Amino acid sequence: MSGPARQVVVVTGASSGIGRGAALAFAARGVSVVLAARSEQALAEVARECEERGGRALAVPTDVSDEAAVQALAQRAADWSGRIDIWVNAAAVWSYGRFEDTPGPVFRQIVETTLLGQVYAARAVLPHFRAEGHGVLINISSLYGRLSSPYVAPYVTAKWGLLGFSEVLRQELRDTPGIAVCTILPGAVDTPIYRHAANYTGRQIRPLPPVTSPERVVAAVLRAADHPQRQIVVGQTHRIGAWVHRFIPALYDRLIGPVVDVCALRSVPAPPHDGTVFDPASPTHTVDDGWRRHDHRLVAKALTLAVGAAALTTATRAVNRRRGQSATSSAASVATHTRAVRRKGNAANR
Repeated sequence: MSGPARQVVVVTGASSGIGRGAALAFAARGVSVVLAARSEQALAEVARECEERGGRALAVPTDVSDEAAVQALAQRAADWSGRIDIWVNAAAVWSYGRFEDTPGPVFRQIVETTLLGQVYAARAVLPHFRAEGHGVLINISSLYGRLSSPYVAPYVTAKWGLLGFSEVLRQELRDTPGIAVCTILPGAVDTPIYRHAANYTGRQIRPLPPVTSPERVVAAVLRAADHPQRQIVVGQTHRIGAWVHRFIPALYDRLIGPVVDVCALRSVPAPPHDGTVFDPASPTHTVDDGWRRHDHRLVAKALTLAVGAAALTTATRAVNRRRGQSATSSAASVATHTRAVRRKGNAANR
C-alpha cells in the first residue's frame, strides 16, 4: 500500500454522517478524497472542508442505487488520480414503520441503496484493485446485520445481505492477498440518518440508546484502512444485544419490541413521509446530530424495562416448571392408585 499522503480514497455517502466524517478524517492525512453522494450542494461543502484540512477533493454527485452511475464514479476517480487505493461504502437510507405500513417502493429503494449500492461499488472498484494488486474495500454494515428489531425491515434486510456479501467477497479474493474486504458493524450512531429517515409509525423517531459517536466509527474506518480486519464491531452495549439475540433468542424477542416502543418512538406525533429515501434535499448534512445529549434518561428507561421483562420471563418459566412438576406428581399419584386398584381386583378374581 502506498503512503497515506499518496493514497486515493473514494467515500460514498459523503454528504453527512459516517461518510462525511470519514472523508474529513482521510483529508486531514493529506490524501486525495473522491466524494460521492446525491446532493451536489452538500458535496461541495464537504470538498471545501477536505481541502481546508490539507487533502485534495473531487466531488462526484452519484446515486449509488444506479449501477451505471457507480461505474462512472470509479472511472472518474481513476482518471482524476491515476488509481484507487481505498473505497468506503457509507451510503445508506432508512425507514421506520411496520413492514405492512412501509410502501413497496420505499422498501425497494432502501435495499437498492443500502445493499445493492455497495454491491455495485464492489463490481466497479475490484478491477482497479486487481490492476494495482492491492486495495481495501470497507463496507459500513451494522449490528442490524446480526440482529433485528421492529419497524426497520428493509434496513435489516439490506444489512443482513451485506454481511453475507462481504463474506463471499473475502472468500473469492483469496487469490489476491493484497485486496482486503473489511466490514464495520456499528450499533446506533449519532448521525442525521434518523432525521432523514422515512417514517410510517405516526410518531417521531430517534436512535435506540445508547448512541455511539460517529467519531468512533470513523476511527474504526481509519483502522481498517491501515490494518485491514475482517470485521470491526463498534459499540460494546450493542454487542451484548447481539449476544442475547444469538444465544437467548426468546428473551431477545420478548424484550426488543417494548424497548423500541419506549426508547426509539417519541411521544410527538408525526405524519407519514418518505424522508430522503428518494429526494436528498435536507437541511441537515452534519456528521453528528446531537442525539447523545438525551441518552442518560432513555438508557435508564431501557434498562428498567429490560430488567422488568427479564424478571417476568424468569417468573413465568418458574411457574410453568412448578405446574409441570405438579402435573407430573398428580399423574404419578393417579397411576399408583390405578395400579393398586388393579392388584385388588386381580386378587379378588383369584
